[in-house]
Amino acid sequence: MKLVTFEAGGKVSWGAVHKDGVVDLGRRLGTRFPTLRDAIPQQSVIEDTLRGQDPDWPLEAIRYLPPIPNPEKIICVGVNYANRNEEYRDGSELPKHPSLFMRTPGSLVGHGQPIVRPRESVQYDYEGEIVLVIGTPGRRIAESDAIKHVFGLSCMNEGSVRDWLRHGKFNVTQGKNFEASGSFGPWIVTADEVGNLDDVAVATKVNGELRQKDTVRSLIFSFTYLLHYISTFTTLKPGDIIATGTPTGAGARFDPPKWLKAGDAVEVSVSGVGTLKNTVIDG
Repeated sequence: MKLVTFEAGGKVSWGAVHKDGVVDLGRRLGTRFPTLRDAIPQQSVIEDTLRGQDPDWPLEAIRYLPPIPNPEKIICVGVNYANRNEEYRDGSELPKHPSLFMRTPGSLVGHGQPIVRPRESVQYDYEGEIVLVIGTPGRRIAESDAIKHVFGLSCMNEGSVRDWLRHGKFNVTQGKNFEASGSFGPWIVTADEVGNLDDVAVATKVNGELRQKDTVRSLIFSFTYLLHYISTFTTLKPGDIIATGTPTGAGARFDPPKWLKAGDAVEVSVSGVGTLKNTVIDG
C-alpha cells in the first residue's frame, strides 16, 4: 500500500493511493483512527477497508502533507555511507557508533510543497535519504527481530543549512531545523510491497542533474543495526521516523559548492517507493 496524509476539499485526511487516485480512509476510519499514525498498528484493518473501494480524489486534487505530520520522534542519522565518511577528507576511521540528531515536524513539508532557503544563509543544501517508519513498538530490539518493527519506507530531503551546522561545538540541531527546510513523502509504502530491503537505492537530482546515488549496501550502519541501537535508549513507537543518512554528492562537497537557490527543483527517489519533489523558495 501507498499511504498518504493530504488536504482536499478544505479538510485534512489520510488515505491510500489506489487506481491513480486516493481512497479517503480518514473519512471511513477517522472515528477510530483520526490520523495515519493512529492507524499504523492496524495494517490489516486498513487493507480490509481499502478492498473494493474506488478513489475519492484524483491525485491532482490533493495537497500532499508529510505522511506522518505528528510523529513523536524524527531521528536522523549522520554520515552513514562509507564513501560519505571519506568525503570529509579528515583521515578519520569509520565510526563505531551512529551519529544521531533530531528534527522537528515543522522543519519538514510534503511532496510538491515549497522548501524554504532561510534568509540567514546562502549555504542551503540537499540530502536525499531513505526513511524507515516504525510500525511495531519496541525497546532493546534485537537485530534479528528489527525488520519486523518496520511498517514502511519513504523519502526525505533532509535539507541542511551548512554554516548553521557549525554554530555549536557538539551539535547540528540549528542547521537541521529551519522551518520548512526539508521534505518528507510523498507517501509511505508498506514494507511488504517494497521487497528486499537489502537492495533499496536512493538518488537525488537537482534541476534534473543527478547528484547522489547509492544503495543500502554502502551503509556503515544497517537498517537492522540502527533499530537495535536507537531502541537501546528510547522506545520506538508506531509512526516514529528514522532518516537513515545521505550518500556522497551533497552540494557542500563540490568545488565550488553547489548551494540551492530559489527556483531549484530537488527530487529524491527511493526504489520501491517513488519520488519526492520540491521547489526552493526564498524565506
